[in-house]
Amino acid sequence: MSKESIHSSAAPAAIGPYSQAVKSGNLIFVSGQLPIDAATGEMPSDIKAQTSQSIKNIESILAEAGATLDNVLKSTVYLADMELFAPMNEVYAEHFKSPFPARAAFAVKELPKKALVEIEVIASL
Repeated sequence: MSKESIHSSAAPAAIGPYSQAVKSGNLIFVSGQLPIDAATGEMPSDIKAQTSQSIKNIESILAEAGATLDNVLKSTVYLADMELFAPMNEVYAEHFKSPFPARAAFAVKELPKKALVEIEVIASL
């Protein structure tokens, strides 16, 4: 099995020993994306803006691999609190089209850098 690391300077750099994404065959595994603006290093304060920024980061990484959000098969959304689900879902629905990817969404105790949301995806070329 061969694997290739995918990196986009338009998305925040990995904050640990992992790749932004890994491509193996026709699959792309994008690591969880925090809502950090790569240009400024800043994170928006509200859940809607954070969700949009996380998805923008995913789009940048997928573009490096020759893919778009339309190629996403599965996503996992990590939330700091399930009360954030509805506003996150509103923004999520603006970015993904039918047929929608399979998805899991759940709350975790805490996210890195005190983010409200983190999103990871698996896409296929």
